[in-house]
Amino acid sequence: MGLTVRLRLTLLYGLLFLFSGALLLTITYALVAYNRGASSLSVEKSADGREIVTAVVLGDIEPAANDDLPPELRQVVEAAQKQVRMEKSEIMRLLVVQSCVALGVMSVVSIGLGWVVAGRLLRPLQTMTGAIQRISAHNVHERLDVPGPRDELKNLADTVDGLLGRLESALDSHRRFVANAAHELRTPLTLEHALLEEAVIDPDATAEDFRERFRELMTVSEQQARLLESLLVLATSERGLDRREGIDLAGPAGDVARAYARRHGFTVETDLRPARITGDPVLVERLLANLVDNAISYNVPDGRVDVTTGTEDGRGFLKVTNTGPPVPPEMVDRLLTPFQRLHRTADDGHHGLGLSIVAAIAAAHTADLSVRARPEGGFAVTIRFPPEDVPVV
Repeated sequence: MGLTVRLRLTLLYGLLFLFSGALLLTITYALVAYNRGASSLSVEKSADGREIVTAVVLGDIEPAANDDLPPELRQVVEAAQKQVRMEKSEIMRLLVVQSCVALGVMSVVSIGLGWVVAGRLLRPLQTMTGAIQRISAHNVHERLDVPGPRDELKNLADTVDGLLGRLESALDSHRRFVANAAHELRTPLTLEHALLEEAVIDPDATAEDFRERFRELMTVSEQQARLLESLLVLATSERGLDRREGIDLAGPAGDVARAYARRHGFTVETDLRPARITGDPVLVERLLANLVDNAISYNVPDGRVDVTTGTEDGRGFLKVTNTGPPVPPEMVDRLLTPFQRLHRTADDGHHGLGLSIVAAIAAAHTADLSVRARPEGGFAVTIRFPPEDVPVV
């Protein structure tokens, strides 16, 4: 088991105090040891004509000064100097011993104070840890909501609250996705069961009746296969890119536009200029197919679909517009979420996944997606990809 953060902080505080105390002791010892003090010597005559010598020795006297003294005074000064050196040595020894004892005592005290201070500093973190441990999928709406000034701990708590908010949104989206997917899958299963039951309980059913039921079952089965494929593409695109290749959007955009125009008997106008991007060719083709398919499917009789590619400011772009029915502006963002349809009909072969798959593929390529409801009706969808030499994360 490793050291706890509180114990590591306590040891750090203690070591810092010990180091600074030892450094202070060393500086003090050096200042005292190299202080030479001051000495003075005076000669005065008394009333009877004798000379009186007064010597004050607070430190060392330079040898040259001693040589200038009379012989009878030199011995006195040298004895005083010796006594001063002995006393100074004893004082320095006591200084070192007592300072080390004081440093040791204060180191113990600093470790104790460090333990207390570290505990107080880490108390908000312990509170946040306990609150985070209590939060689960059932109460992810709870927040830390730490009060106090804007400091590092407050920023950390706010960051965790932001993360919990994003997790709550993701969980809500996941729940809605699962519920909608279950509903979309249950509808064809119910229809399949009804068709089989009708064929079984009809005593007068003929071979042609069975063939008709089988054709209807094949249609329902194809719808289920398309739904499962769309769900798989959506999950794959949200996971990120597995392949990254250089692509010119003009090529696949033209292929998809011609293929869907022939399939639906619809006129698709194209303006295809070079648009080099980096991405997954399969996902890019699916993005194009979904955009063109939606633009044709949600249109008006004798309507129009325009597909444009090009490069602007070094970024390849794709634009698809159509002349469909008017779209309320408040519905635009909703249509980018799974299982949201402009008109809730379950028999048109669409499951409300087209634009959500487009949004997921665009996000996987770190591309900018813009969906705008045209005032005269229909959509204008524009996707701007990063420059080709910029890696896709």
